[in-house]
Amino acid sequence: MSNKLWEKNFEVNKEIERFTVGRDREMDMYLAKYDVLGSMAHITMLESIGLLAKEELLKLLAELKHIYHLCEEGRFVIEKDVEDVHSEVELMLTRKLGDIGKKIHSGRSRNDQVLVDLKLFTRHELMEIVGNVKVLFDELIQKSNQYKDVLMPGYTHLQIAMPSSFGLWFGAYAESLADDMLYLQAAWRMTNRNPLGSAAGYGSSFPLNRQLTTDLLGFDSMDYNVVYAQMGRGKMERNVAFAMATVAGTLAKMAFDACLFNCQNFGFVKLPKECTTGSSIMPHKKNPDVFELIRAKSNKLQSLPQQIMMIMNNLPVGYFRDLQIIKETFLPAFDELNDCLRMAAYIINKMEVNEHILDNRMYDPMFSVEEVNRLAAAGMPFRDAYKKVGLEIEAGEFVADKNIHHTHEGSIGNLCNDKIQALMKQTLGSFHFDKVTDAEKKLLDR
Repeated sequence: MSNKLWEKNFEVNKEIERFTVGRDREMDMYLAKYDVLGSMAHITMLESIGLLAKEELLKLLAELKHIYHLCEEGRFVIEKDVEDVHSEVELMLTRKLGDIGKKIHSGRSRNDQVLVDLKLFTRHELMEIVGNVKVLFDELIQKSNQYKDVLMPGYTHLQIAMPSSFGLWFGAYAESLADDMLYLQAAWRMTNRNPLGSAAGYGSSFPLNRQLTTDLLGFDSMDYNVVYAQMGRGKMERNVAFAMATVAGTLAKMAFDACLFNCQNFGFVKLPKECTTGSSIMPHKKNPDVFELIRAKSNKLQSLPQQIMMIMNNLPVGYFRDLQIIKETFLPAFDELNDCLRMAAYIINKMEVNEHILDNRMYDPMFSVEEVNRLAAAGMPFRDAYKKVGLEIEAGEFVADKNIHHTHEGSIGNLCNDKIQALMKQTLGSFHFDKVTDAEKKLLDR
């Protein structure tokens, strides 16, 4: 019996087969349980339009649930001579149920099958990323509130500029994540649309009920136009990658700050000992390796949209094998981003802040603008006040008044963390993850 869904009466050259299959078996392991879910919805629909008998459906559903649990337990394998996950699942069903197993492919192609697998996988991974972003966000808000009154230097051009605070520093990254969540929201909405039923990109002569599979899988809607459903291959991955990249951009910048502020020349923060590593030759070293790796991995993740874009660049309408390669860059990226988010949240939680930075008089000039503003508020023209303070600094006569009072929204004295939390809550409330989890549970309980 052939282990390839498309194989006819001739044998493909083994080297050609090796090259064309590539890493598909390895990548398809990410998709295995989602392939099963998609098949369960599809055959339920087939029974509703008379292409499967009720007893056939029940047998197939029972066996697919068994395969799903094998996937969950890590015991599902794609055999050596089997091309992909779709072929393996169909082979397992046929071995167990005979000809009934051969009926599950009616009305679909591997094209829309992998499309729905990718959507279901990505949907699940986005849920995890959103959860991990929220955990890091909460840690940053907590630290911002805890250290809201601890001042630190603000910099422009890596030169001491104006007073900042740890409340501002931690809170800035929290608000950045709140904005990043908008990208994740857009990625989720684009992902949560059903391509199943588009077949090879031109629909099917079977009277498929696409709304039924949409409901069974908990999608918000479907990709309606069957040609566009196929055009979504690569487009979804690229746009989700942009959302991941914007989160990674926030992480990379924060990691750089943390490495800089942790070094002895700054000494603004102290990282937990268990998150640092030593040197093979210098016994005093406590290297911020975790943040360095977060920075590197996040910078790598920021290249993901460009990698996907270049693979799909200049492809006309329809399916092409080029799209297979996207899986190799896209599927593993979620684990990497989630890992970085978890590590960052752990370290931020344990990070200690130096509350006596400004005891060092080298930072006194950063209060110059405060003095200029005080003089201007008292009636002196701003440009005259600027010149007066500048001359005092040049003469070494400037005396810093460190009692500052900022009151406007988003400043040292008015962080607006409650407003930032409200922004995050509003975005989180629009995902409706419960609809997805409920639908998948009902499908598995059928």
